[in-house]
Amino acid sequence: MKRHYALAVAGAVTAATCLSPMPKAQAQIATVYNTSEPPTIRVAIRGLNPWGEPDPRGRVMWVQNVPFNQYCEDVLPNEWIPSWDVDALKAGAMAIKMFAWYHHLHPVTIDGFTFDVDNTTNFQTFEYLSRQPETTAAVNAIRNFAYVKPNGEIIELNYRAGDKDSPNWQYRNAQKMAQWGSEFWAKQGRTYVQILQFYYMDRRLQQYR
Repeated sequence: MKRHYALAVAGAVTAATCLSPMPKAQAQIATVYNTSEPPTIRVAIRGLNPWGEPDPRGRVMWVQNVPFNQYCEDVLPNEWIPSWDVDALKAGAMAIKMFAWYHHLHPVTIDGFTFDVDNTTNFQTFEYLSRQPETTAAVNAIRNFAYVKPNGEIIELNYRAGDKDSPNWQYRNAQKMAQWGSEFWAKQGRTYVQILQFYYMDRRLQQYR
């Protein structure tokens, strides 16, 4: 978020300065201190493509209200590989959680439907009741924590597939986590927090309950 600073100017204050309109107060930013984790999230369900898969360009058919934690459980096995190292899965669980939390605070309206995310790669791939034991354990392991700016601001954590067997430095510079990179670093012995720190700079882990 850009901050605007007033400049102090030496000398007399002019009448024009006195008559200048006061700047509008900035909207309060959403932080883990003033914003609760959403109990549910609205997921737009899009139509299928000719191969029977949810189509990112498909028409919104309906909006499904899903418990927030369940949503994370039903996204992680579709975005990360369940057989990956546990710390790669935890890093992925945090990225998915913060991405969803941010978009819950910034809903959109399309085709007359208001929703937070859809079930496709437009946002995160969601498949109802697709959870797996390994990925569910990762979601539950980070359940009481958020990964936020130093002031606690809730922001989305973006990610991309990246290259296999690579640290994917290029994504670090872009403030995005590489999914394959998370597995690479986990195999090198890094914890999920260290993996997050590598890809997302100027962020910190915050317990909020």
